[in-house]
Amino acid sequence: MITAATNSRIKRLIQLNQKAKIRRQENVFVTEGVRMFLEAPLTKIREVYVSESFLGRDLCPEKLAAVTYEVVEDSLFKKISDTATPQGILCVMEQLHYEPGQLLQKENPLLLLLENIQDPGNLGTMFRTAEAAGADGIIMSRDTVDVYNPKVIRSTMGSIFRMPFYYAQDLQETVAALRCGGVQVYAAHLGGKQYYTQASYTGGTAFLVGNEGNGLLEETARAADQTVRIPMEGEVESLNAAVSAAVMLYEAFRQRRQERGEL
Repeated sequence: MITAATNSRIKRLIQLNQKAKIRRQENVFVTEGVRMFLEAPLTKIREVYVSESFLGRDLCPEKLAAVTYEVVEDSLFKKISDTATPQGILCVMEQLHYEPGQLLQKENPLLLLLENIQDPGNLGTMFRTAEAAGADGIIMSRDTVDVYNPKVIRSTMGSIFRMPFYYAQDLQETVAALRCGGVQVYAAHLGGKQYYTQASYTGGTAFLVGNEGNGLLEETARAADQTVRIPMEGEVESLNAAVSAAVMLYEAFRQRRQERGEL
């Protein structure tokens, strides 16, 4: 059992939680909690750490039996955890890597394109919503928050393991390439030319959503096929970025289900 805060593995785990650079160098990220452990692909698990008290609760015994794990003293486990109330299990995972073509394998793909999203909770929520709405992938600008930030990982609730994604070096070029490939790109914009419900999303579709405070760059919005807006009443000026993404993704989900005769 690891009992010393000076242990090199403890120091490394703390750094992995705090520094994206070290995560990139080692090609790993950290996940916490029973649900994340149960959903994590065994082939991607590199290390597992459990608290002393966790073992006494006899949780997920079958999967624990399939891995090698280290026991960490309870007080020390709190130091390596990124949460206020640790569940007692933490994994070091191999990072996930996708090629752009993997997001376009299906006919009429549904994609989410994100520009400069900065809130980890928003990004994680978008991953979870995209999976729930049947999206095929997420493409992010390179200035978007690190997808392996522990808060992002926690907010995905496991969707990080199933939703393909990649960071585009130039999002505007990516938009142009998608359009050339037959994917219609719709930019969420307060000055949208029509309501989001007035467009058809049954063909290849990508939704562009911008930064929480500033929205999309005008150059990026102009690169889309069309700008759309979400109607709002009252004195509300805009919706949360994750909410906007959810509203549009679920409209595409509804239209596609209707076309398949499921509604």
